[in-house]
Amino acid sequence: MYAQYVRSADHARQLRQDAGRWLRSCREARAMTQRDLAERVGLRYYTFISQIEGGHGRIPPDQYEAWAIALDIEPRDFAKSMLRYYDPFTFRLLFPEEMAVSA
Repeated sequence: MYAQYVRSADHARQLRQDAGRWLRSCREARAMTQRDLAERVGLRYYTFISQIEGGHGRIPPDQYEAWAIALDIEPRDFAKSMLRYYDPFTFRLLFPEEMAVSA
């Protein structure tokens, strides 16, 4: 069951924080500020970037492509990475071979 896989709210929070760290490293590798990324993604406020990177929110799936383009990452690879953090249950079902590598 899904509830068994997502162990707790703490586990979900940890995954969001891990996603935030990954996103920050992608942004910083491209020498972009949070403000730069917000502009490229089409956000009015860069504080949303800060919230995401701090693990206090999630990127809505309908924005994955915009973020991928802004960060110069293949959209499919970006979506796959977000799935790993935001929905590990589905990620495990779709990419079981990668779970063994990342464990």
